[in-house]
Amino acid sequence: MSETNVIDSAVIEASPKRRQVLLAAEALFMAQGYGAVSMDQVARKASVSKATLYAHFPSKDALFATIVADKGTDNVLGDDLFPRHVVDLRAALEAIGLRMLRFMLRERTLAIYRIALAESARFPELGHAFHQNGPQRFCDRFCVWLADLQIQGLVETPDPVMAANQFMALMRCGVFLRRSMSQPPEPTEAEIVSTVTSAAATWLKAYAKGA
Repeated sequence: MSETNVIDSAVIEASPKRRQVLLAAEALFMAQGYGAVSMDQVARKASVSKATLYAHFPSKDALFATIVADKGTDNVLGDDLFPRHVVDLRAALEAIGLRMLRFMLRERTLAIYRIALAESARFPELGHAFHQNGPQRFCDRFCVWLADLQIQGLVETPDPVMAANQFMALMRCGVFLRRSMSQPPEPTEAEIVSTVTSAAATWLKAYAKGA
């Protein structure tokens, strides 16, 4: 399988060519899907040479992985998302859930998700790129946070990975499922808040210490 890890942005962020490539590739993926787009097309649309393209992104799945992470999950999973010292666990969990669900409901996020879902059976590297640079990043950060919560005596979970995935699963039902299939109506703020509040309450019943 080809490399799907995102290239160190500190090394290449200064290059305007990188941004040209990302914008061109994203536009092509959105318009044509993953399988129909070639690296030659990306190079032409970005007005860069193939040598320049491959210097930044060694493969198409590495390029897609960067699109998933770049200004997406990288920004959402900032240092402030998971508080180190938690006074109100329910409030902290709801704040995390609200930021994540709002991110998941963005049109750009939904479009990338639909591409990955539709084409990953034919292109497993696409599914791998999406999963590793999207859901898996959240799960990894959530598990680190759970370790801190256990030290503080706030939660009790023998399987942090399962606990992280279950929290995400609670937010993927209802409003997200409806929007991922482009079904009306548009979610209201009250519906988003209600989804997260219910997810947090359900999760806390399972894992909060003394619940």
